[in-house]
Amino acid sequence: MSGGTSAAWVARSLHSVWHPCTQMQHHETVPLVPISHGRGAWLVDTEGRRYLDAISSWWVNLFGHANPRINAALKDQLDRLEHAMLAGFTHEPVVQLSERLSALTGNVLGHCFYASDGASAVEIALKMSVHAWRNAGQTDKSEFVCLQGSYHGETLGALAVTDVPLFRAAYGALLQNVHVVASPDARRGAPGEPASAVALRAAAELEALLEARAGHIAAVIVEPLVQCAGGMAMYDPVYLQTVRALCDRHQVHLIADEIAVGCGRTGTFFACEQAAIWPDFLCLSKGISGGYLPLSLVMTRDAIYQSFYDRDVARGFLHSHSYTGNPLACRAALATLDIFRDDDVLARNRALAAHLATAMAPLAADPRIANVRQRGMIWACDAIVDDAAAAATFSRRFFSAALEHELLLRPIGRTIYLMPPYILDAQEVDFLGAATQAVFQRVMSQESHP
Repeated sequence: MSGGTSAAWVARSLHSVWHPCTQMQHHETVPLVPISHGRGAWLVDTEGRRYLDAISSWWVNLFGHANPRINAALKDQLDRLEHAMLAGFTHEPVVQLSERLSALTGNVLGHCFYASDGASAVEIALKMSVHAWRNAGQTDKSEFVCLQGSYHGETLGALAVTDVPLFRAAYGALLQNVHVVASPDARRGAPGEPASAVALRAAAELEALLEARAGHIAAVIVEPLVQCAGGMAMYDPVYLQTVRALCDRHQVHLIADEIAVGCGRTGTFFACEQAAIWPDFLCLSKGISGGYLPLSLVMTRDAIYQSFYDRDVARGFLHSHSYTGNPLACRAALATLDIFRDDDVLARNRALAAHLATAMAPLAADPRIANVRQRGMIWACDAIVDDAAAAATFSRRFFSAALEHELLLRPIGRTIYLMPPYILDAQEVDFLGAATQAVFQRVMSQESHP
């Protein structure tokens, strides 16, 4: 590729590329970082500066950039089949991927429907739930329930079940009304109150809603164990167990949005495993392709699949994406599953998570830090910033300072979090801990001495 110097194409990017989740005017003072290539856990810019990718490039890159095994699988697939429509056709990678994922659920979730991104997977699960109830003759069941602080994507259906005002405010007139119930976020507890008690209290609010509206509610959607974009809110698995029981009792579907928390991020391959439950729909994306190619999918139970199985086309699930089940993306996902299996990744991650906690202990002990928490390979804390103006700019200032310390970190508000690739070595973990603390000290010093 060519097109001038890196400075020139960064400047052109500001005029031609509308970047996501970004106020573009901020880039008048915070330059874009022109990335040249990636190796392992590191991204390298065009000037040779490197950055430890401590958030897995928005939580997708599980086994490092330019991973040799995933690269090899994609190169092999390129010479076989790059794409074929999945309507009326099929291919080996999508069949193998579906079978292997189903096996990971003990074949409870035996049917996979494919799309390209997380929000699309959420849309599929919502539509599939309502349509399944319609096919069963329960046409009144078209409402949804989500949790306070939940995030499920930014398309209109997914945004309707998202409870983050920053994303919803401009589009409220376009969104379906949904029921929002208390989050089981352990930070909501009284001093000394266990996370399980907070979870059960939140579940009681859902129970009251279902007792009143179950005849109209199609599904409850949750992010199992960690509400990620809502500030890394972590909660006790007893909440999932209780919600599963409530949904069964009131004939309501349970949708598990494992887009961010699946694929080993919380310590088990699926977060739901830690509660010993399976949902009716399970959404996967992000890490399933190892961070290589857009891929998402919804897994569901045979009873739901059978509710669509009919000669009548109108009873079928009439939903499609042009690149549904793309062979290249499926091969990347199969290579990702091979790494999990061959390298015993979940066992390695337990040791890696413990090392990460040790490396972060000095920051965790800082009196300006609150609510230190960890679930598997997700570590988070909240910075105590009393000044409203400083709090409003904390994330941007932290991001900029982190780049100067060779780190890619992007706090959510005042929540500092780490979601690194699973391939970090001991030296990289120690560097991550020390550098994050140094960035925090610098940013807090700026607040004290503007």
